Amino acid sequence: MSALLQGSSAEAQVVTVEAADRPLREVNREIREAVAAGHRVEVVEPLSRHNLAVGLTGEGHVTFRGSVGYYCGGLSAGGAIEVDGNSGWGTGEGLSAGHITVNGNAGMSVGAAMRGGTIHVRGNAGPRCGVAQKAGDIVVEGDIGYSTGFMSHGGRIVCLGNSRGSVGDSLWEGVVWVGGEIERLGIDAVVVTPEAEEVAEVDELLASVGVDGSGLDWKKVVAGQKLWYFEARDAKQWLMI
Repeated sequence: MSALLQGSSAEAQVVTVEAADRPLREVNREIREAVAAGHRVEVVEPLSRHNLAVGLTGEGHVTFRGSVGYYCGGLSAGGAIEVDGNSGWGTGEGLSAGHITVNGNAGMSVGAAMRGGTIHVRGNAGPRCGVAQKAGDIVVEGDIGYSTGFMSHGGRIVCLGNSRGSVGDSLWEGVVWVGGEIERLGIDAVVVTPEAEEVAEVDELLASVGVDGSGLDWKKVVAGQKLWYFEARDAKQWLMI
């Protein structure tokens, strides 16, 4: 058993779990058991390994002391995960509740198909951030990669930096907020002027993760809705959107 208890009281106890080259089944079991017991968890030597802390539930807190690989926190339904480093593809994929913070950069498809909760990336996020997102919020303090928000059905993606090409491609009811420059809009994506109430809601979201978004020239990217009524028999019309 790699888990070690630290602290003098149940409330102060921190469980240290070593990942290193141990079997991931054991590592994730120890994380889940510690969270279920109400302890805070620190995972040391994560070594950018994949599938760490997947399927978490409850209100626990897990901190990774280093970078993680693909799908960290995927399919989780509660709790808080913090990565003291970078994260690979699919961070928080399928997240339905809880909070994930990446203190570095995140790879492709952050928050893919997420259904709730909040993902906060302090650095840059790679391509297809929020792809097929259903609900919840993604906050990126740096830049976002190409095709961010691709086929997003709901929720918000808030980027304080710049966006690469094809932002908002094939959006449904998801929304992408960009505080910097947009290189190029995606298919059937348009920029609209946000209402004051909407800006206030975004400011509230940013304040909840300790970020100040005041003074930014927000661009709100939404669906142009032409694809909403697209018929496969009229492919030329789609190519002209």
